[in-house]
Amino acid sequence: MPRLDPESLDLVLHTLKEYAARELKPEVLIELDHKDEFPMKVLRDLYDPAQIGLHLLFLPEEYGGLGGGAYDIYRVSETMAEIDLGIATGVLATFLGTDPIVVGGTPEQKAKWMGRIAEEGLLVAYGATEPQAGSDLSALTTTAVPVSENGRVTTYTLSGRKQWISNGGVAALYTILANAPGGPSWFIVERGASGFSAGKPEDKHGIRASNTTMLFLDGVNVPVENLVGGVEGQGLAQAQAVFGYTRVMVAAFGLGAGWAALQRSIRYSQQRVAAGSTLSRKQGYMHKLVVPHACRLEAARAYIEWTAERLDGGEPGLATEGAVAKYMASEAGNRAAEDAIQAHGGNGYTKDYLVEKIKRDVRITTIYEGTSEILEWTIARDRWQQHLKSRGGYYLDWAGRLDGLAAQHPATAAATSALGLRGLAALLERCRIDRLTRNQHVLFRLGEIIAFAETAAVFSERVALQPTHAVTFPDGLLEAMARVFAREAVQKVAFDGARWAIGAGQTDPAFLQRLGLDAAAAAQVGLIEDMNVLADKLPEVFPA
Repeated sequence: MPRLDPESLDLVLHTLKEYAARELKPEVLIELDHKDEFPMKVLRDLYDPAQIGLHLLFLPEEYGGLGGGAYDIYRVSETMAEIDLGIATGVLATFLGTDPIVVGGTPEQKAKWMGRIAEEGLLVAYGATEPQAGSDLSALTTTAVPVSENGRVTTYTLSGRKQWISNGGVAALYTILANAPGGPSWFIVERGASGFSAGKPEDKHGIRASNTTMLFLDGVNVPVENLVGGVEGQGLAQAQAVFGYTRVMVAAFGLGAGWAALQRSIRYSQQRVAAGSTLSRKQGYMHKLVVPHACRLEAARAYIEWTAERLDGGEPGLATEGAVAKYMASEAGNRAAEDAIQAHGGNGYTKDYLVEKIKRDVRITTIYEGTSEILEWTIARDRWQQHLKSRGGYYLDWAGRLDGLAAQHPATAAATSALGLRGLAALLERCRIDRLTRNQHVLFRLGEIIAFAETAAVFSERVALQPTHAVTFPDGLLEAMARVFAREAVQKVAFDGARWAIGAGQTDPAFLQRLGLDAAAAAQVGLIEDMNVLADKLPEVFPA
């Protein structure tokens, strides 16, 4: 998959930040949130090729776009989320809405619709979710009934409801998933079609600058030419094909919003004086409310970048990696924003301080595009199959590679991450032997443990091998972050793994030894020292 050259990407990011500094000051964002107002002018500015043309990033060059890849979209999505997650969601909705056409459209459909989106800067909406189906796209009830003339299908009549549709009330174009006789299929519906309407905007907890509505399809006639791909029954496969891609975007939202909150905490800590010194000089404050979040967010970034680079390399079947990236970054962003309120004390609980809004906004990243619970199940299910197919070798082989890396780079977290992967292999094997995954909750907790262990491994590898990392930190800081995070991950594998396996009735007397419980405890040596380094240096990276 093509990518922008670094200079072009930097120009897009620079232009976006300049626009935000000029037009989207904190007081403007707070007012939009208070009024629950969709900023149509802002979206028009962002989509105006004379200003930014942000939507062009999502479109192939042959249809008038910039042909951005997964890495480019991650960087732009992170930057958008740092500015405002509600506005970012409006942009995301256009990308999601074009997905079915990009993945499954005929050449004629791509030329027509993507050409129009590029030229006219159309807002698009993605109509998949339904009131009773949630994340389960296979449970949809919206129907598409073919209408024939002279023995040939000429139109489809769509009937049903869609819920939680971003841009639902403001889009010019919609891609709608409906059950045709041949199975779930995507249809392109234009605003103003007879029988097609949007409900009132939802009164949401956060991302109030986005527009979210229900959609009502009451006998909407759609030309057969608007059946995406021209063949019925391809809808679910088309949706699955882009999960790795779209979940990287939402992962970037969690990352950007989390860092936006955390940077405010770090800067506030340098201004607020308590008991004779700034909060930034107090170990308890920094170790609880700042340092762990920086480590989790940068670990998530490493996994996002690893996944995005593989997507841009054309590697198929990365839905699980997209799920891990989205799970880790959205959970890390949500926790960072939660503690940012605490870090600001009473000020953080007021609407005058932006961290209160960021916390309400970032919460949605753990829900939309697959809830954290759906992702835990997805990760556990897919990696469980990998464990079985490899006869337990999947994570042991990965651990072996990390051991080799640790021998070359002993100061990195590779050895600790390898320990976590070996413990994870032992945990999965014990779950297999004792059939512990009969308990649904055990499967969900395996998803969480797997996500942490893999993310620690990827973070360790990337720090050791030093590929491009989007954010530059002073020498040694990323290594310290990777070591802190790897210790957290190995602790989760060993201690949480023991808890749930024993709680579910595992039968091996030597299980704790196989799990590496003592080794996981020993790996915590040096933790406070690394956290002290981060507590001292992060205020220098983000000065008040």
